Amino acid sequence: MGSKQRPLDIVFAGLAVLALAGCDAAPEQSETAAPLQVSVLTLQAHELAVSEDLPGRVAAVRSAEIRAQIGGIVQRRLFEQGAEIEAGAVLFQINPAPFKAEVDSAAAALQRAEATLARAHVQTERLKPLVQAEAVSRQAYDDAVALREQAAADVAQAKATLARRKLDLQFASVEAPIAGRIDQALVSEGALVSSTDATPMARIQQIDQVYVDVRQSASILDALRQQAGSATPELSVEILGSDGKALGMRGRILFSGIEVDAGTGDVLLRVLVDNPQRHLLPGLYVQARIPRAHYPAALSVPQQAVTRSAGQASVWVVDAQGRVRPVPIELGELVERHYRVVSGLSAGQQVVVEGIERLSPDAQVATRPWQPAANGERLSAVAL
Repeated sequence: MGSKQRPLDIVFAGLAVLALAGCDAAPEQSETAAPLQVSVLTLQAHELAVSEDLPGRVAAVRSAEIRAQIGGIVQRRLFEQGAEIEAGAVLFQINPAPFKAEVDSAAAALQRAEATLARAHVQTERLKPLVQAEAVSRQAYDDAVALREQAAADVAQAKATLARRKLDLQFASVEAPIAGRIDQALVSEGALVSSTDATPMARIQQIDQVYVDVRQSASILDALRQQAGSATPELSVEILGSDGKALGMRGRILFSGIEVDAGTGDVLLRVLVDNPQRHLLPGLYVQARIPRAHYPAALSVPQQAVTRSAGQASVWVVDAQGRVRPVPIELGELVERHYRVVSGLSAGQQVVVEGIERLSPDAQVATRPWQPAANGERLSAVAL
């Protein structure tokens, strides 16, 4: 009986020794645990431009409605619809025959008035020595002078009438008041037109330069004006398509809006854009990338590196000994998924971007450079 109990005691004793050895090894193993793997970004100062994409509509720099200034029948259309037109080019020809007849009539009236004036001059010159010699009465001479002045006035009136008739004849050839691209003709040959028509004959729009009109909050208008007055950088606007893709076109802001919309608090912001290839057409919907601010030396951290607690933003920073600690920071604008750091960090510090969820203060970490994922998403702010 005693001999059987001894082997069991030896087994139990051995198990107890192993258990005690395991308890002693656990702290040693925790003390020598491998450092946590994290991805870090080393902060570097860089130039940063903050902007906002706003919807806008294209408008022609100048637009003119072609209207008849006289009444008559349209004989010919002298332009190709949709073509580029020079200023002064003849677009429509209205039947000039009635106006030519009126010019001839006015010219004849002028000749008659000039003949009457010439006769009055002769009569006055003939009576002048006679009245001095008292061969005729003073009354007769005064009447001759009055007739001469009346004849001179008739000549002036006839000249004005002739000039007006010539102007009407000139208006029979309807000319382009501005250079630009002409739309389709709104009247055809044989149509009767007049100066009181509600519908124009055609429209011309100058689009070698165009306006892009956007609505901008009046609260930031002063900031834009101050930025436009600074020497650098030049305040310019990038034009994007309706899909947000860059068109390779830029413009400059014209601070022409002087009235704030009482309902929205917005003001009209007009951008002047060179359009030599005529890619931008009036009425086209585009987007304008309006600059908000410019920072010559800014620090940025990825959006995913920022944690918040009770409204306070913070990031994990790795020190020289490879340990992490949370650092509270003040954030600025969000630019392409990166926050601008207003305060709390300095250039050269390493900020943890990936692996944050496993961190605790003073934890030992092993770092590797953070590689941002490729993302083609277009945002409303741009970093230079």
